[in-house]
Amino acid sequence: MLKIGDFSKLSRISIRMLRHYDDIGLLVPNEVDSFTGYRYYLESQLPRAGQIQALKGMGFGLAMIGKILDKYDDPQELEHFLLLKKEELEEESREARRRMQVIDSTIRWLRKDGNMSGYEVTLKTMPKRYVASLRDVIPSYDCEGTLWQRMNDEIRSQNVRPAVPCYGLAIFHDEGFKESDVDVEVQSAVEGTYEDTEHVRFKTVEEVQIASATYKGGYDQLTKVNRAVADWVSENGYDYDGASFCIYHVSPYNAKTPDDLVTEVCYPVKKKEKR
Repeated sequence: MLKIGDFSKLSRISIRMLRHYDDIGLLVPNEVDSFTGYRYYLESQLPRAGQIQALKGMGFGLAMIGKILDKYDDPQELEHFLLLKKEELEEESREARRRMQVIDSTIRWLRKDGNMSGYEVTLKTMPKRYVASLRDVIPSYDCEGTLWQRMNDEIRSQNVRPAVPCYGLAIFHDEGFKESDVDVEVQSAVEGTYEDTEHVRFKTVEEVQIASATYKGGYDQLTKVNRAVADWVSENGYDYDGASFCIYHVSPYNAKTPDDLVTEVCYPVKKKEKR
């Protein structure tokens, strides 16, 4: 048998961690001296120690490692655990890339200007238009693409002609920002008249006066753009007059990278009434 120090060197697991593994039942010594309390391990326990280290290296927590070790000899069960971890790590990687993009955008922002003057807000009127519209509650804002896909799938058989200029927009109907279950409507301007489908409605949208700011780059800038529009609305004596929306002049479908996106953030407004 091996003393805990020798087992530690062979397994490359610290004595402190070996004691912890014993306490939680993950790797229990073969024998504990009742008088001295010394722990002794068998050489045959080294493979289990190696499995624990390998699973830790993949990012599994100790509680999950215990469950996996119980089924380590079943290739299908082991693959199931590994695929779940792979999916989790891929999601973490996507989130890390998104955060890096936010950091890079903020650095560029600070180096370029550092204030809101980089966004020009204008007052204009969007003309009356005929649109294909699909509105639904989706899990989160980044699921908006599912609405566009459903719309395209349902109207494809009618050979719908896009209007010129061609653009799509998304209207956010909730009163405020929501973490989940968001009420979003996507619209695409079209020419001609068409039959409604199961979820898509063709309708005429009246003209609307808006305060808007157009910018190039990723959606991580939206908070700053919204602030620029809000400052303009407040400083120029206007009130908000309807749900905000975004016009996608260069959408994710057309952009090669987030830096290629061109988005117009729009808020319907009306002049404040004099008191």
